[in-house]
Amino acid sequence: MSQQHTRGTPAEHRLIASPAGRTHLVSEGSGPLVLMVHGFPESWYSWRHQLPVLAAAGYRAVAIDVRGYGRSSAPDGAAAYRMLDLVEDNVAVVRALGAESAVIIGHDWGSTIAANSALTRPDVFRAVALLSVPYTPRGGPLPSEVFARMGGDEEFYVSYFQQPGRAEAEIEPDVRGWLAGFYAALSADTMPAPGSPDPHFVSRGGKLRDRFPVGRLPAWLSQDDLDVYAGEFERTGMSGALNRYRNMDRDWKDLAGFDGAPVTQPSLFLGGALDASTTWLADAIKAYPTTLPGLRSSHVLDGCGHWIQQERHTEVNRLLLRWLASLPA
Repeated sequence: MSQQHTRGTPAEHRLIASPAGRTHLVSEGSGPLVLMVHGFPESWYSWRHQLPVLAAAGYRAVAIDVRGYGRSSAPDGAAAYRMLDLVEDNVAVVRALGAESAVIIGHDWGSTIAANSALTRPDVFRAVALLSVPYTPRGGPLPSEVFARMGGDEEFYVSYFQQPGRAEAEIEPDVRGWLAGFYAALSADTMPAPGSPDPHFVSRGGKLRDRFPVGRLPAWLSQDDLDVYAGEFERTGMSGALNRYRNMDRDWKDLAGFDGAPVTQPSLFLGGALDASTTWLADAIKAYPTTLPGLRSSHVLDGCGHWIQQERHTEVNRLLLRWLASLPA
């Protein structure tokens, strides 16, 4: 894996002790700490366009592999991937880097991890940026019950991911091909046309990949980029990544003390107008005056899909830097 990023600036790879065992991180620059947390199915490499830009602007930019991904430890058992454990991994990274506090930025599952890090450890995380997935406070029925009611005769992908081994059996025989299709299905320039079967759902007895686009990579994803992602999952397998989905009911119970709680630190939201995470959760965005009272700005980018910091990295970098500059020192 290259030690160089978009602008050719040097990056430091480290393994630090954490509750996971060891957490792998990539660091560039010096200054106030900005911790970046990726989503599914990605790695620290998802932030390759942000690391050098934030470093050049005077920040210590750090991207991690979440536990179960990449070079970070992958503890045994699905229960080892609960939200509060992931939060403590993030705290361990901040402490290992000698910082008292950090700004945290997350995308996809990383957005939810970042929001809960800020919610439960405000002593460590002084500001939070959420990419693609809006903040929704804990509440309502068990998540598994909600997902089971979605889709009618079809099965929502989150429910499909719940059963250990089931999605692995689909993905692992052809990791590279599956990832290419999954990334394309949620990218603005390659997603299925309106009216096509929705790739977020699985036909009964079918597979998720049955609805993926075939033969086209999105513009943001080169063959070399795909090789990086595929190489990591071919080495580690998919269970560590999928185990995040298998803890949603546990998280609901673990976070009972934060039911309906707002995240009060200075915050930012960036989403894609063509991303189901933004359109399905439009009510969550409308609720930000209550749920994110510290929100500095919110932007939904026209013509953008789910992989926002890769699809539209120049615009995302500009918005991140403007937000970071607005934060108290």
